[in-house]
Parts: sequence; structure tokens; C-alpha cells
Amino acid sequence: MNQPTISPQEYQEFRKFLESASGIVLGDNKQYLVKSRLGCLITEMGLSSVGELIDCVKRDLKSGLHERIIDAMTTNETLWFRDHFPFEILRAHILPEFADRRDRPIRIWSAACSSGQEPYSMSMIIQEYLQAKPAGLPRDVQIIATDISSSVLKDAREGVYGAMALARGLSDDRQKRFFDVKGKAWQVKPEIRKRITFSEMNLMKKDYFALGKFDVIFCRNVLIYFSTELKREILTRFSQVLEPGGYLCLGASESVSGYVDCFDAMRYQGGLVYRLKKV
Repeated sequence: MNQPTISPQEYQEFRKFLESASGIVLGDNKQYLVKSRLGCLITEMGLSSVGELIDCVKRDLKSGLHERIIDAMTTNETLWFRDHFPFEILRAHILPEFADRRDRPIRIWSAACSSGQEPYSMSMIIQEYLQAKPAGLPRDVQIIATDISSSVLKDAREGVYGAMALARGLSDDRQKRFFDVKGKAWQVKPEIRKRITFSEMNLMKKDYFALGKFDVIFCRNVLIYFSTELKREILTRFSQVLEPGGYLCLGASESVSGYVDCFDAMRYQGGLVYRLKKV
């Protein structure tokens, strides 16, 4: 398959489109990324350039094209228990805080959940915690997993993964305990899947309150793609839907510093998380 062409002007136009649609800010020299991500879609449509694809979006010539472009540019496979320490902090420090709470469920938000490894990893941690301490948490622990990509969410809901995907961060022991064989693949067991509700959401939108309030928010390795202004807006909205004293976990190279001042940094072995200040 020949890669599509993209002129400097077309690249600048596509950068504006992508930032407006998804918040992602492309660097000055990402033409190869755009061509490689969009190549199959452009060929399928019988086009030869990114410029022609942009023209189709402007003229609304094909239903769902806007969403397919966003899917192609944002869909990335991730790892199980990525970086490890956030999940160990969840197990060792955050979950024990809720041990005596019985008045309401624990609610966790996995923002930008991609193909589902992050929320499923959370649910496995919760399952292991409950197995070690059967009365250690409220009965109801809810995980809300959102992503901008409708196609990746469809696959995440099924919880079915091939051998290559399972090999990326998942131990053999956890595979045996938390997955069922399904043909030539493996499916996450029902007791792990049932805690999770998957929902489509663009973090640029302002409807965070529709999801309710949360005790913990994971939004990892996402803010690095956004502008300074959008980072500030998203972090402010996170603070508005977190319960007082709630936790925010960002990627290792991300920080709230310089954007909002309503969080305290909580340092643990391996890394840190942010805790919303109690008024």
C-alpha cells in the first residue's frame, strides 16, 4: 500500500482539525505519523492525500468519517498494570482508606481507558484485595471507563485479548486466575468485568458531572498530548468531580504543578499521586 501524500499546508490544516476535535496537539514534524495512521482509511476511500480526506470531512461526504479519523489517530494498545506503582498505591494505600465505609460505593474513573487494560487491571487489584480481606471494602466498587474512541470501547467491553496483548504486562498467574479461554484468545472473567461500565467520552467536553462523583481518577499519559490551556481545564474539571480527599493518578511525566493548586502531592515508594485538598 502506498502511503498518502501530505503537503505542509495540509499538515497544518490537519493539525487544527485534530486539536479542535480531540484536543491532541501534534508536533511540527509528525507527518509520518499522520500518513501511517490514516493510510488504510485513505486507501479504502479511494483517495490519495490527507488533503482530500480533509475535504471529505468538510463536505460531510461520508457518515462517521469524523469519528473514524479520530479513532485512527487516538487508538493505542496499552499495557496491563502499566508502570506498576499506581496499582500498588491503589492496593496498599488508597483501598484501605475505604475499609470502614459502608454508606456509599467506591467509585473509580479510568479516563482514556483505551483497549481496557487499565480498568481491568484495577478490577483485578480490587478482586485480589477482597480475596485477602473479604470484609475489607464496601460490597459495591464501581469503575467507570471512558474513551473518545467508539471502536476501541466496543472491543474493551468484550474483554477478549490475544496472546500478544496478554503478554504485555500480565503475569501467567493472573492470566490463569482472571481469564477464561475463548477460542484462540482469552476473555476477562465475569467477576472482573462486572465492576466496569464502559462509556464514550471526549475529555474536551464539559459534561463530567454526568458521570457523578469519584473517589479515584486515573488519567495517565493523556494530558501530555494537550495544550496548556486544555490541561488546566481538564484538571479543574477533575477536581470538581472528585470527592474531597479523593485521589488523582497521572502519568509519570505528567503533573498538576503550574495548572491547578487544589491538590497535594502524595509521595509513595515508586511514584506519587495527587490528593484533592479538603476544604
